[in-house]
Amino acid sequence: MKKFMTILMSVLLVSLVLVSCGGKKEEAKVEPVATAAPAKAAAPAKATEPVKVAEPAKVAEPVKAAEPAKSDEIVFRINNGAEPESLDPSQIQGVPEHRIFETLFEGLIASDPVTADGIPGVAESWTVSEDGTQYTFKLREAYWSDGVKITADDVVYSWLRELAPETASPYAWFPCMFLAGADEYNSGAADASAVQIRALDESTFQMDLIGPLPYVIGALGHYSFGIVPKHAIEKFGANWILPENFVGNGPYTLQEWTPQSRIVAVKNDKYWDADAVKLDKVIFYPIEDTNTSYNMFLQGELDWDTSAPQDQLDSIMMREDFQVAPQLSTYYYTINNTRAPFNDANVRKALAYAVDREALVEQVTKAGQIPAWGIVPDMAGYEALQPAEGEMYDPEVAQKFLAAAGYPNGVGFPSFQLLYNTNDAHKKIAEFIQQQWKENLNINCELINEEWATYLSDRNSGNFDVARAGWVGDYQDPNTFLDMFITGAGMNGGKYSNDVYDLFINEGARMEAGEDRMGVLKTAEDTLINEDQGIIPFYYYVSQNLIDTNKWGGWTSNTMDYHPTKNIYLK
Repeated sequence: MKKFMTILMSVLLVSLVLVSCGGKKEEAKVEPVATAAPAKAAAPAKATEPVKVAEPAKVAEPVKAAEPAKSDEIVFRINNGAEPESLDPSQIQGVPEHRIFETLFEGLIASDPVTADGIPGVAESWTVSEDGTQYTFKLREAYWSDGVKITADDVVYSWLRELAPETASPYAWFPCMFLAGADEYNSGAADASAVQIRALDESTFQMDLIGPLPYVIGALGHYSFGIVPKHAIEKFGANWILPENFVGNGPYTLQEWTPQSRIVAVKNDKYWDADAVKLDKVIFYPIEDTNTSYNMFLQGELDWDTSAPQDQLDSIMMREDFQVAPQLSTYYYTINNTRAPFNDANVRKALAYAVDREALVEQVTKAGQIPAWGIVPDMAGYEALQPAEGEMYDPEVAQKFLAAAGYPNGVGFPSFQLLYNTNDAHKKIAEFIQQQWKENLNINCELINEEWATYLSDRNSGNFDVARAGWVGDYQDPNTFLDMFITGAGMNGGKYSNDVYDLFINEGARMEAGEDRMGVLKTAEDTLINEDQGIIPFYYYVSQNLIDTNKWGGWTSNTMDYHPTKNIYLK
């Protein structure tokens, strides 16, 4: 195992360097960059209507064995791991939802299936102003699944809808980290006209950024920058995402949504690149039990299982169809910084130093994960953070911090709850950490598991003491791991807040790419972890997927674990 981890760590470093460099090559795929002329001020935009989350009309049914496909129909079946919160891009926030989003929708930017870099989507080309703060996109001739043409006004409408306070999007904070005026509108301090986006004509869209933001193109593929059908939303309201009303612009369109059973998407003949889409149908199963999904995979009822059962990992690791690879992501626990006794940084530091991360990845996760102290993985120009005091695992330092908080040897420390979403791997990790805290700090915690949507709701609202969390980078830059911990950010469920940290993140967003910018971001991370211990990272992920790549093409391991269904085909 140690030999495997050593090899994988080397692969991770090399992969991240290659992928980061690949982002510069991506510029060759668009028209040459030119200086954009300043645009005329756009007319004030109208506020959007409140978004209500629609529920499918069909009654939930248990997951059933997959039905055999017609002989002439190519069907690709995926275990997506959870029932999606919604199909509305403005109401989602997880990895399972992202897979469905890339199937049913396409933004200005799409994802390269090999590198995960941003590539032209609805936008066929773009130009950038000399100072790097204004982007002008040329839209290709593309249509919604009902045949209505997609225009630049659709982009304006969609982004303002995402940002509208009444939409209450859990990811609205993300565009606010990019678009000039977005934060003012989303916070209610200004109206929609403050957001610096505009349609110059039917096929030309322009945006102004808060700074140069060298990583913006990769970020625009995120669902919070998705494009949604104004005409369908105005006609059907919250029910626009139901199969009978659905309109999308992705490579596939919605045919069926049976809650807790499956989502079926069929090829969208109106998609601009339909000739490149080789699957007739994609089926998503929301199976949380990894043993159930693994058995379905073995029986030929799944083509891609996005997880693997922890208790069978030793044998699964030997399979040719088990795809394990470095991933730009981090497994961590978020701490409720506003709830006693966790509002004391000494308590949070005690919890962090009391866990043996080497033992965790070697004895529990066992797939080559890399122990982590900081939230940002190693990548080109940025080294992973190390502890300011002692080693990652240092029980003596942990006990010192707990005593400084007023709980020597854990005496008087209240029992607390550790929240995680239902999954056998998360359970085993939680049990290991629970035992470590008991042995090294003499404190007790109760393990609480919840299904995906409930867990997300409780975590985002701060209804927890300590909660499991994981973060897959939305783009390939350290900022994607750091900006979510600024004061008030939607993903900052632990309510960590430090004005100095916020200043560092905002300064980094306005700096050009280079060593100085990376230095500012590293100082921010040091503040978050070594000074405040606002969260507790444990390890850097590896992606774990089961798929026969001798049978299916277009599926390539990458550091973002992005695998758009558009590119998958039967060999």
